[in-house]
Amino acid sequence: MHLAEVADLARRDAADGVQQQIVAAVIDAGGQVLLVRRRAADSRGGEWEFPGGKVDPGEDLNTALHREVVEETNLRIAEITGYLGAFDYTTRSGTYNRQHTWSVTVATTENVRLTEHDAYAWVSTVDEIPLGSDLRKILEKHLEADRP
Repeated sequence: MHLAEVADLARRDAADGVQQQIVAAVIDAGGQVLLVRRRAADSRGGEWEFPGGKVDPGEDLNTALHREVVEETNLRIAEITGYLGAFDYTTRSGTYNRQHTWSVTVATTENVRLTEHDAYAWVSTVDEIPLGSDLRKILEKHLEADRP
């Protein structure tokens, strides 16, 4: 996805009244995808998700994606390999969010260090770990695209 297309996503989000943009990465390492589990005390504690988080004010989606992956996993994105789509949700406090998700590769999978989650797992199918329906659809889309 080119920078102009990423900027277009941001413009559409603003036009749609999105209050908080979220970015997430489907980190693929040889057909296995990294999932992280939210700490029990967090909002939606115990749920599995893709590494990612909030886009800061004035930050573009691409920069936020790179920053969030490093902050949450200590891994560095080597390449963004595709855009997997977006879904909307409203938080308990009423904030209208839109999560944009990309497939990425990383320079190395060694030294995963979690800062905001309590566990991680590498999965190769959608059934290995329970996921919410929106995340499951994104993972299915990614895994189907990877099949020969």
